[in-house]
Amino acid sequence: MHNNSMFNHLKTINKHKITVMDLCFKVGLIKQGFLHDLSKYSPEEFLVGVKYYQGDRSPNAVEKLEKGYSSAWLHHKGRNKHHFEYWIDYGPDEKDGLMGMKMPLKYVLEMCCDRIAASKVYSGDGYTTDVPWNYYCKRKNYIHLHDDTRTLLEKILLINKNEGEKKALAYMRWLLKHPYLY
Repeated sequence: MHNNSMFNHLKTINKHKITVMDLCFKVGLIKQGFLHDLSKYSPEEFLVGVKYYQGDRSPNAVEKLEKGYSSAWLHHKGRNKHHFEYWIDYGPDEKDGLMGMKMPLKYVLEMCCDRIAASKVYSGDGYTTDVPWNYYCKRKNYIHLHDDTRTLLEKILLINKNEGEKKALAYMRWLLKHPYLY
């Protein structure tokens, strides 16, 4: 294990965690801000992150290129409810196959904070408010999301893109006070 990649990976996940924490706190998700992505510090995720560290993208993507899957990602998404993949299950009728279940509001909002923060961390100085939206659009046609979850995620990412982060955070704060609208 290379000390430089260990330090750099730790620095990256800490920066991401602090950025998500800041956004969650601004929205009113205090507990989620503190608890966000703690599994990244577990040996199952951290050691893989060190081994595949690149600096400009997720080590999980690099592991997936080498192995065809990412053990760290499988571990991570199964423990963190702000990832839509956590909410994929068989539909009520077995003919429905796998589908996205409706995510609770607080996890959708944390997912938005996570996407904005990851875009900031991985884009660095190249970050603009359209980066989270563009990243989502590259993948949106093959991800399994419940229609209500997809609609809300897209609405928040578009507010962030078109009106700025402050407006997106204000909308998320407002929605927490009016959860019946989701």
